[in-house]
Amino acid sequence: MTGLAYLGALLLSLGGLALLDRRFRLAFWEDPRRAGWTVGIGVAAFLLWDVAGLLLGIFARGDSPHMTGILLAPELPIEEVFFLTLLCYVALLAWRWFDRTASLRAAGARALRASSSGSGGSEEAS
Repeated sequence: MTGLAYLGALLLSLGGLALLDRRFRLAFWEDPRRAGWTVGIGVAAFLLWDVAGLLLGIFARGDSPHMTGILLAPELPIEEVFFLTLLCYVALLAWRWFDRTASLRAAGARALRASSSGSGGSEEAS
């Protein structure tokens, strides 16, 4: 049963990210097509990177009792796809959150400037 521990942790983490995404409508609940393309392209690029590293002998699969042992290719465990998906998804959510908070911060600063310039003129007229 410990052979599913790592995959289970990855799936649980992906589920947690999906709940955050749903709650704050950051990626898949905002624009599912664009989010899917973003995560998919990122996972594909990292898988190509992994395959290149495996072919060059830079990367190797370690043995762990917590992995399923299912390989997609020699030295490429199935857990790697889920890890890369988690990595890309968390990066996308972080980017969307930072982008959204920066936009809100800029809008708040504009509103503050507008209200202070409007109230400053009315106080002087009194």
